[in-house]
Amino acid sequence: MPQVNPLEPRVQARLAALEADGLLRTLNPPSGIDLSSNDYLGLARHPAIGQRVADAVVREGIGSTGSRLLRGDREPFHRLERRFAEFKRAERSLYFGAGYLANLAVLSTLPESGDVIFSDELNHASLIDGMRLSKARTVVFPHNDVARLARMLADSQASVRFVVVESLFSMQGDVAPLAEYADVCRAAGATLVVDEAHAVGVFGARGSGRLESAGVDHANVISVNTGGKALGVAGACVAGPEWAIEYLLQRGRAFVFTTAPPPAFAEALDASLDVIESEPWRRERVLALSRHLRQRLSARDVAVVPGESQIVPVMLGDNDRAVAVAAILQREGFDVRAIRPPSVPRGTARLRVSVNVGLTEDVLDRFVDALVSACKEARPCAAASS
Repeated sequence: MPQVNPLEPRVQARLAALEADGLLRTLNPPSGIDLSSNDYLGLARHPAIGQRVADAVVREGIGSTGSRLLRGDREPFHRLERRFAEFKRAERSLYFGAGYLANLAVLSTLPESGDVIFSDELNHASLIDGMRLSKARTVVFPHNDVARLARMLADSQASVRFVVVESLFSMQGDVAPLAEYADVCRAAGATLVVDEAHAVGVFGARGSGRLESAGVDHANVISVNTGGKALGVAGACVAGPEWAIEYLLQRGRAFVFTTAPPPAFAEALDASLDVIESEPWRRERVLALSRHLRQRLSARDVAVVPGESQIVPVMLGDNDRAVAVAAILQREGFDVRAIRPPSVPRGTARLRVSVNVGLTEDVLDRFVDALVSACKEARPCAAASS
């Protein structure tokens, strides 16, 4: 008799526990009005970007055929990296196949044993995983608490220290005090690592992100800029000082030991930067729509996290309730998804509403009406937070 694989009952028990806690996930293709994707500027279907991809596939082929350090390097990667460095006003940038890979590379390569990483308590999973892979000690500080961070840095005896934050927090929709963090890091001689995933393309006079709007340069800052969100494509560019980027190229395992992205993606991102430069109305419109939605939600006493960004979390608390409200809204034609642990802390399940340029005030008004009705059907929403 073949033995029963002990892995199966363990996994089945874990799946049953997820279902009992209201945490079992399903895969659901897009359906209805988009209020959940990260395509904030509507670039994923922009015709000029699509044409650049088509032309690049004909010219460069589909796949890169190998890692960048073997035969996978292509001129479109170099053009994009030069342009992205200029876009971020950094000395240099390096293109990765995904934002997750970029965060893993930065945080598993630059921090070493004996170093200390100070991490915001609400940082994204990819940042956390990168820190776990490093040999440095990680110390968590309260969300957006500059004073507490300054005291922790002053108490640290490590010679090399890092501060890791998101510029726009993906599940909260609020922004980090980057200018204050830059000042604290400069005084302490620490390196600031900023994940600009949800800010690049949307914030700043040129659309390069929150670092730009906060007036922070890249002298001692390393930023990770995802290409699959507002930029509408895929991959990510890490921007920063020459010495940091060169070291990532030499020693970043998530760069060295992975097949390079399709060259057409680099061409597409270059085209995205063209659109961001020539069509600033897109980011202006997104932020105007976001203000409208927040005002309408506040007027209806719906609990939202205060902020100014295009990410508007509606706080529901209970996992099952969040799933129920999302299901009702989907039935009404609004594609909104429930966000539950471990993406957010326990007891803070929510709808993560994402505003994009293709929406209108009328659609948002109808969504708010549907949301209030759905909350009543699935149990009332809490009063708006102060």
